[in-house]
Amino acid sequence: MGKFGLRPRSLGYTAHCFLSTKTSETPRQFTELCSNGRLKEAFEAFRSQIWSDPSLFSHLLHGSIQTQSLSLTKQLHSLVITSGCSSDKFVSNHLLNAYAKFGELRTALQLFDVMPRKNFMSCNILIGGFIKNGDLESAREVFKQMPERNVATWNAMVMGMIQFEFNEEGLSLFFQMHGLGFMPDEFGLGSVLRGCAGLKDLRTGWEIHGYVVKSGFEFNLVVGSSLAHMYMKSGSLEDGEKVIKAMPIHNVVACNTLIAGRAQNGCPEGALDQYNIMKMAGFKPDKITFVSVISSCSELATLGMGQQIHAEAIKTGSSTATSVISSLISMYSRCGCLDESIKIFSEREDDDAVLWSSMIAAYGFHGKGEEAIHVFNQMEQEGLEANEVTFLSLLYACSHCGLKDKGLEFFNLMVHKPELEPRLEHYTCVVDLLGRSGRLEEADAFIRTMPVKADAIIWKTLLSACKIHKNADMAKRIAEEVLRLDPQDSASYVLLSNIQASARQWKDVSEVRKAMRDRSVKKEPGISWFEMKNQVHQFCVGDKSHPQAMEIDLYLKELTWEMKLRGYMPDTGSVLHDMDTEEKEFNLGQHSEKLAIAFALMNTPEGVAIRVMKNLRICGDCHVAIKYISEIKNREIIVRDASRFHHFKNGKCSCGDYW
Repeated sequence: MGKFGLRPRSLGYTAHCFLSTKTSETPRQFTELCSNGRLKEAFEAFRSQIWSDPSLFSHLLHGSIQTQSLSLTKQLHSLVITSGCSSDKFVSNHLLNAYAKFGELRTALQLFDVMPRKNFMSCNILIGGFIKNGDLESAREVFKQMPERNVATWNAMVMGMIQFEFNEEGLSLFFQMHGLGFMPDEFGLGSVLRGCAGLKDLRTGWEIHGYVVKSGFEFNLVVGSSLAHMYMKSGSLEDGEKVIKAMPIHNVVACNTLIAGRAQNGCPEGALDQYNIMKMAGFKPDKITFVSVISSCSELATLGMGQQIHAEAIKTGSSTATSVISSLISMYSRCGCLDESIKIFSEREDDDAVLWSSMIAAYGFHGKGEEAIHVFNQMEQEGLEANEVTFLSLLYACSHCGLKDKGLEFFNLMVHKPELEPRLEHYTCVVDLLGRSGRLEEADAFIRTMPVKADAIIWKTLLSACKIHKNADMAKRIAEEVLRLDPQDSASYVLLSNIQASARQWKDVSEVRKAMRDRSVKKEPGISWFEMKNQVHQFCVGDKSHPQAMEIDLYLKELTWEMKLRGYMPDTGSVLHDMDTEEKEFNLGQHSEKLAIAFALMNTPEGVAIRVMKNLRICGDCHVAIKYISEIKNREIIVRDASRFHHFKNGKCSCGDYW
């Protein structure tokens, strides 16, 4: 049976309620000795009373759990049998609970089978033990065989289902429970709301919100945080924030819910703002906090802020948590500091598939496919099982490095692993592999025959490949598939327009742009940004709002002249408008990444690497121009575009002109 380390809070709470002893009737010295782990002294001092009062065994068994001593539990089990107390259901339940806590489920099951007097709690302990140790099927079997169930039984089973992501079944059990008149506790309600969040089921979430209000749990911290999480996970950030703000008191969980909600709903700046508010309010961030805020720094590519938060994670002792290390590897990678990601990975103390997957993804994002494959091979040699995320990172790395055959080999390896099931994202990577290599028809057939339903993204991936290979006829057909699924997707209109413009099909270009106007579809503007002294400087095409706009424009003109002396020829063919050559050259010179790089060159010391981030894919002309700039200025220029990193140095790019 698998062990996932799941620890349902309400199971422990329920067990405590049912297994608590009447301490007022028990000698105080005995209970104090047991609670302090001094079980031998307790036994010796009260030996005679233990034989006459079986309930004292319960304190000893509880003490053996606290001291984490399985051998002591077994000794007490022998004493329970020899003393004739094994027929006492209260003592037997404590013994059963001890074995379940230690994961000795075979022994627990044997004990359960011979117990002369079982009750609700006996079954509940067994269900809780199975769930805690990852055996949901056995827990289900015990649940099914119970002739009667109490609220703790239902709570345990609902929580178990949802913890194992059987969200629909967990919600169905909850409604059965409610129909029978059982009222869940705060942890049960929190679990049900997590199930709604997992399904992104706002309709059911609203129903349960109504039940929460009627039941008086509206301002409970556990329920309130779970309710807010449900709204935010389902895309309703505003409703989630309302729930949090209405709570009379806050705790770290509530703060984390708000931070994570903003980070997951595309508001990384808001997540970082809330992090600062949390600290000012006196709450100490934990590893959950750091995962969210580090991920927000990754999204914004704000290296300075990421380094500051990394230092804070070290101070609080959270930097050794696997989830935090994984987030740091990703953050430094996405901020252009791959060497720092490698350093953090090499200094890890524990091995975990998540960390290895993060490192594979980091290499892939920087176009280092061979290194990503090497890490994967090392991972297998260490005996770690690759999961779906590992293979997704590996396929991405192969796709962006032109390693088509290797990528297809890894996909086939994943398909033949019975414990893994490829998701739509994996199929999208395969389409990217085939499309980039020019096998457009094969990629099209692959989409139409795959066992999962295609979405707009996978068709858009093939549309991008049509642009690379200048296949205007196929592009029109594929664009229809994308726009059928997502008629407001501006990127697809732009891609199709660009492909047709490259083929000089100006009439078709006009029709696409008219369709955009008719449907009120607006093109996403190209934006680039550069961080300097913890301040982000943002640029977009033709924008003159920056304080140094005039100086940047002059600097770029001088730089372009020097580039032309070295052989640079502006790629006017990439300007997809019907205009004269001079206008096209001016248009190219105003691209956002060129403005950001010019500003960085003007305001940073010589020799310092420049890191520029861009929201869209870098164009061909800018790619050529930045290679010239890196050589002329003897600078390493690192550009992150919408899909990967480009490291420009000495007139060359790390992508090898394959992106």
